[in-house]
Amino acid sequence: MKKLFFALAVSALAWGACKNDGAEGGVQSIPQGTNSTLVRNPATADMPLDSNELARITYKEKEYDFGTAKEGDIITHEFEFTNTGKVPLVITNCRSTCGCTVPEWPEEPIPPGGTGKILAKFNTEGKSNRQSKMIYVTGNTYPNESRVTLTGMVEPK
Repeated sequence: MKKLFFALAVSALAWGACKNDGAEGGVQSIPQGTNSTLVRNPATADMPLDSNELARITYKEKEYDFGTAKEGDIITHEFEFTNTGKVPLVITNCRSTCGCTVPEWPEEPIPPGGTGKILAKFNTEGKSNRQSKMIYVTGNTYPNESRVTLTGMVEPK
């Protein structure tokens, strides 16, 4: 009796798992999100990606050379940018390559044509010689990730 009940339970489970979920042809559509509603794909693979309806981040400068600093100094710099796209720019995250560099970014959307700043703070404690610290900026842009860099020389104590 237990074997019969087990066989029926497995059959019911298999039938339920293989059932068509109501999607046409058994394929579900991709949920519409912020970027998926904005990207218009080309009709063929030979056509370029149509990215006209996305935000674009254009930096005044992508690299800042702070020159020479002494170990223990804190270097700060503001990377200015403009939204050259057609929709509001939303920066979702900024991250650096190590804990010695901390970025701060605007949380509010930047309208098309609007400007903003990313503040980078680099603590040179424990660092010496030539330094290059990258900050990766992620948002609803095309491409969705860009980067800015702090470079310079740190003299040891």
